[in-house]
This record gives sequence, C-alpha cells and structure tokens, in this order.
Amino acid sequence: MVEGEARFCVWAPAQSALSLELELNGQQRVLGMESGEGGRFQLELPVAECGRAYSYLLSGGRRRPDPASRLLDAGVHGRSLLVELAFPWGDGSWLGVPREQLVIYELHVTTFTPEGTLDAALKRMSALQELGVTAVELMPLSPFEGTRGWGYDGVQPWGVARELGGPKALQRFIDRCHGLGLAVLLDVVHNHLGPAGNYLRDFGPYFSRRHQTPWGEALNFDGEGAEGVRSYFIESALSWVRDFHADGLRLDAVHGLVDESPRHILEELSERFDALERALGRKIHLIAESDLNAPRLVRRREEGGFGLHAQWSDDFHHSLHALLTGERRGYYVDFGGGAPLAKVYDESFALTGEYSRFRGRPHGESARGVPRDRFVVCSQNHDQVGNRALGDRLGMLVGPERLRFAAATTLLSPFIPLLFMGEEYGEVAPFAYFTSFEDGALARAVVEGRGREFARFGWPGSPPSPQEQATFERARLHPALAALGPNASLRAFYARVLEARRRLLRLAGAEANSCSARWSPRGTEGWGVIDVALPTLPGCALRLLLNADEKKRSFQLDGGDGAPVGGEDAWRVELDSLEGAEPSQWPRLVEAASALALAPWQVLLLSRGHGAPLQQEGAQKEEQREEEPTARL
Repeated sequence: MVEGEARFCVWAPAQSALSLELELNGQQRVLGMESGEGGRFQLELPVAECGRAYSYLLSGGRRRPDPASRLLDAGVHGRSLLVELAFPWGDGSWLGVPREQLVIYELHVTTFTPEGTLDAALKRMSALQELGVTAVELMPLSPFEGTRGWGYDGVQPWGVARELGGPKALQRFIDRCHGLGLAVLLDVVHNHLGPAGNYLRDFGPYFSRRHQTPWGEALNFDGEGAEGVRSYFIESALSWVRDFHADGLRLDAVHGLVDESPRHILEELSERFDALERALGRKIHLIAESDLNAPRLVRRREEGGFGLHAQWSDDFHHSLHALLTGERRGYYVDFGGGAPLAKVYDESFALTGEYSRFRGRPHGESARGVPRDRFVVCSQNHDQVGNRALGDRLGMLVGPERLRFAAATTLLSPFIPLLFMGEEYGEVAPFAYFTSFEDGALARAVVEGRGREFARFGWPGSPPSPQEQATFERARLHPALAALGPNASLRAFYARVLEARRRLLRLAGAEANSCSARWSPRGTEGWGVIDVALPTLPGCALRLLLNADEKKRSFQLDGGDGAPVGGEDAWRVELDSLEGAEPSQWPRLVEAASALALAPWQVLLLSRGHGAPLQQEGAQKEEQREEEPTARL
C-alpha cells in the first residue's frame, strides 16, 4: 500500500480465477482480479485507510489470507490487513556493523519481557549495548497458531505476529536499536512452514513431491513452478532489509533447503543480498544455520561456494558443552575432553570427515583457509537449551567457574560470538519448547514426537508438555536477577570479557584466519590445557590459555609465537577468569619462561608487545578508571 492506493498482487497458478473480498465504502465487496502471465493475479484500488481487512476468494468459495500478508486480524486463519510501510526513519546515517565486530544476542520476544512485545523489549536494549553487545537477533516473528510458540511453526514469512506488535513495532524497534548502535538480525524460516494455517498449496506448487525434510514436505525450489516459489521467499528476505531496515537474516536450518537446480537458492539469495548491500551503502549479513559442517556455504561464489556471510558451528557448542558437563548422550557422543574444542579453534569444526558415531557415517569437511569470523559460535542458544528434555540452561548444570570458562572461551574466540538471552547473568528460567496448537490431534502428535526425540538422549525425568501454559510461563526471564550478588558478578565478567574482545582482538580480513590452537593433554584422560594464539594488531601477540581440566595444571609459557615481540619479553595478564571470584594468583606481568599453575577451569588472556594504537587506547582506559573509580568494569 503506497500513498492511499493499494495494489493487490498474488501468484496463484493453482487457481483459474481469483477474487478479492474487501470492505469498501462501508460495504463488504467482492471484486474480480485481473489474470496475468505465469499465474499472477492483480488489482489496484484507491483504498486510503490502513488496517482494512481483506481475503482472497478461491474456487469453491474458500477464503484465504494473502500469502504475503504483513499483518493478520485474528491469527493464522483470519484475514489480512492493509499495512502502510512508510515510516519516519531516523537512521539515515546508519552504516551497519561490520561482520568482524558482531557480538550477537539472541532473544525470544514473548518471553524476554512480561509484556512479550517488541516495544517492551526495546526498553532493555540500552542495557545490552552497555554490556558490549553489537547486534540483536530476534527469533522468528511470523504469525503462528495460538498465543504462544517459538516461532518456528510460522506460516506467513512476510508477516509480523499481531501479538508482538505487528510490522510498525518492528520498524520502531529497529530504528531505535540503530540509534543505540545495535544491528538487528531477523531469524527467518525458509525450510518449512508450520502445520496449522498453512494455505500456500491452495495458491500454487509451493511444496515438493520429490523431497522431504525432518519437518515434512520440502519446499519446491527445484521442481515445476519453482521460479514462483523461489521469488516468494527471496523477495520476502530482501524486504526485511529494504522496508524494515533489518541488518541481515539468520536462515534457519539451511540443510532443509533441498535444491538440485543448477543454481542453489542460497547462492541466488546471497547474490541478491550483495547487490542490495551495495545499493543501500550499509553492511548487511546473511547467516546460515547448518549442521552439515560444509564450508561451501561461506566460500565465495567465484570459488564455487554459495557466498553466505557466515554460518553457525554447532561443533563449538557440542565440544564445549560435552567438556563442561561430561554429557555423552545423543550427538554429544562424538565429543568429550579438550581435543575437539582445540580442533574447532584450528579448523572451525571438530568433525571434518571423521566417522560420526551419532550419524553412523563420516561427517563434515575441514574449513581451513576460511576466515574464523565467518562462523557463529555459542555456549547456549534456543536450540541447545530448548531441545533438552527439561529446557535446562548451562547455569543449572555447572558451577560459576565453568560458566566463566564458557563465557571466556566463546567471547574471546576468533569467531562471531552469540549469547542466548539471560546467560550473561546466569538466568535460571528453563526454556523448553512450547506451543499452543488448537487442533487436539496435532497437539498430541507434537507431544509424542518430542518424547521420541528425547528418548535418543536417554535424559531422566518427564519433559513438560509443550501445550501447557505453565511451560511457556516458566520460560519468562527474571532480569532482576542481574542485580543480585553472584548474578551481578557474572554479568560484570561478561562486560569485562567483551571489553577485552573489542580492545584486543582484530579479526578483519586475512587476520581473522591467523589463529592456531595447541592441545597439551594430561595422559589419555582427555583433560589438559588449550593454548590459542589469537589475531591482534601487527607487532602484538595475544594468547588464550584454557585449563580444560578438573585439576590444577602446570603450564610452561614459552615458544608458541617465536621470538619476543616489540622487545618486550614479559606477558601482560589482560583477563583472568578467577578475578572477582577469588583473588588473582598472577602478577600483572608474567615472564615468558614462567611455569604457570592454572587452577581448574581457569582462563587467562595474555598479551605482549602492544603497538602504539593499543597502548594509547589502554592508557585512555586507565585514565578513565582513575577519574571514575565507580565505572563499570
């Protein structure tokens, strides 16, 4: 809808004729639509009012919402509403956040605040910016059946659920975040649609007869009529960036995008995104979730890749989680000890062609040569918490010293770090999967399916029913915890680690790949110290020591990076994970030949040979601390 005129256009090759039902001049009217080439129908009307409800009338008198609805009036079975996309943007000077500076905070809107809306979530964005976050990732916003859900059962990929505030609230949210210096990424689901309110098949060949996904029929990206399906999803993706000023998308489970055509839809999408980025003159990001361990996703198109800007590395999470908790059920069977985590630092994946006991076959490919800042890593996220039987977070499984180990390991890595809402202060609310399907048979199928999935892991206890209101209510955050003793201390540690990351790590260009890890195991037990050389300024050296051990370890601090840098032989302790929990045992400077006694799960960040820019920045920080003794650490 633009300047008082509404243009209705829908691709419906499954229909020989199509009509529009709309309230006009106080009356409900049915207007025939003009048929065009390729199964497209269109109609232009001088409709001046937003919020008007309309539906499409199909053969047999069936009423269906617009497949490209921005907003629905009464859930996924209701009518579409006219929406004006014009907005008084205040972010004209916004240039985006470069990939190497991304620190992503993933949140679920309806459990993030008591109100569960975008406007309510906006009130907490300044606290995230102060923490050191640079980007917010919103879990799917598309309409879904009922009043509660994760968003991955959505059926309107162009829309924003009314319960969250609708499209105008999203525009307000993004505009204000840009004013705070925060990028906004949207989590979108293009691999399947939810089972309730899914009417796309009434319009055209949206689903494949040849391919299946873990969630049912695959979308038709390579069969007859695929051109219209591809256009539907690609234009939706571009619209979030163009019309809502989003800074990029997280594409859910791209291994479910089955496409055997000569040009994969991901390659086409990345090409269109790059063109849009050039036209807009600001940084935008296309990030894939994938469990394939396939670096082709992020390799450049001219090198035979798809050209996506980044992808998730589940191996980082699995390696870290198995190390900290000792779990070996389900997919954790392929991990354990410190060696897998050290390998992820080296190659971005732990499984690079080795046999996977969980899958029963070899899995993955090495990503050597691909910059580390093309991979997103985490110690927690919605999947890894929510797909546990009880939805228990890491803080419910391990103690404070291991939580700090997890934070430092993730946030000081050369990858793009992602935090899951509340982890920065040790949130205890379980985030189990929840739904509100209205069909009893569908609800039972979901409950039974989750039970079968959890049986593979052999977790004790009975999982909560996704359909129960209490499962949803228990998932709401308790932000007041962030001000309490141990929780406040953990949050301060996160802030300190993120400040060190911003000040010391340099990930742009080729330097993002200048990372190596050495694993010093203790016997054959899988424990030991991981020594990581991190990318930093020229003339500097930066090392991360991770005692991945339940016992104290003596570690000889020598070699690793050759001769002393910049004439300074001593290492400077930039961060100690025990600080704040107990007095640090280290002097501020450590001689290069020193033997360090590392406590269990202790992490040290060491630097040497600071260049002039770093020295100046560090001096400015020290002056600020002297002038403001109460400043945040």
